Amino acid sequence: MLRLVPSETDRPEDFESTDKPATKESLLARVAEGDQQAFGELYDQISPRVFGLIRRLLVDHAQSEEVTQEVFLEIWQSATRYQPSRGGATTWILTMAHRRAVDRIRSSQSGRDRDVKIGIRDYVAEYDNVAETVETTIENERVKEALSQLTELQRQAVTLAYYGGYSHSEVAAMLSVPIGTVKTRLRDAMIRLRDELGVAS
Repeated sequence: MLRLVPSETDRPEDFESTDKPATKESLLARVAEGDQQAFGELYDQISPRVFGLIRRLLVDHAQSEEVTQEVFLEIWQSATRYQPSRGGATTWILTMAHRRAVDRIRSSQSGRDRDVKIGIRDYVAEYDNVAETVETTIENERVKEALSQLTELQRQAVTLAYYGGYSHSEVAAMLSVPIGTVKTRLRDAMIRLRDELGVAS
């Protein structure tokens, strides 16, 4: 986990405790000016929530730690872009964390798809499977073409639910939409896919 420690140039009065902790908004403003102590305080205040959100989405502990570090690096680098008039610091940070987690999910899915393609390509069967391979390839192409006919929102829901194996409630959390919206997108997507593939209802 990323964790800053006081530097030798910090003065004793910088560490005097106060009854009321600084707000995240004020800490972000100080971080934007390069204040490492403020960054450390901000980390202490918000890192448990950031890690908790990412862990719920990614499940994997190690990946969650990596993404949490990426989020705090981004906070350090982009604090100057935070605009209090557009929302609270917590919302800004958690939105950033959610986006990073979803990006990691998409990246992982893409990697798995690539590995599967390489595995299929490199697999040498002991029997003549040319006809089966051709049939599988044609079917995959049909599904790929059918998926391309969906809206981006429908495609996201289908990918997470059917390829990622996530529940409706987990998909709703990842996409920040109500579970009813997820169900509607999936239903509409399945109808569209059925029509594109010529599957009888």
